[in-house]
Amino acid sequence: MKAPEFTLPYLDQNQTYTLSQDRGKIIILTFWASWCPDCSSDLPLKERLYQTVDAGKVSFITINVSGRERNQEDALRYHQKFISQPTLVDRGLEVYRLYQCLGVPTTVVISQTGEILKQFTDQAKPLEIMAAISQLL
Repeated sequence: MKAPEFTLPYLDQNQTYTLSQDRGKIIILTFWASWCPDCSSDLPLKERLYQTVDAGKVSFITINVSGRERNQEDALRYHQKFISQPTLVDRGLEVYRLYQCLGVPTTVVISQTGEILKQFTDQAKPLEIMAAISQLL
């Protein structure tokens, strides 16, 4: 299935990101919320992976699901403290629903051609996600 196109603003800058600008790379999308305990264990693992992979081949993008946040200040504080990956902010639940997410964190692995290779729920193990990425490298 083709990954749905979207354009969202960055959480911490006055610019936008469009999914298709990373076509040709593997894209790892992670939907998250600052209050989520599973996100607090998942995001640091992805952060370490983000810091070690070839940015020319793999693009990590996190999306804060504003429609599941208590307030945006919490999301911004969490991002500033724990995440160096590019972080977008959803318009409520718009892109979250577009990707048919059922909870946070949700991780979506998108191929270089824009196809969704795999979508993981909050129960995914980091090795499962890494195995999906390695299929594309």
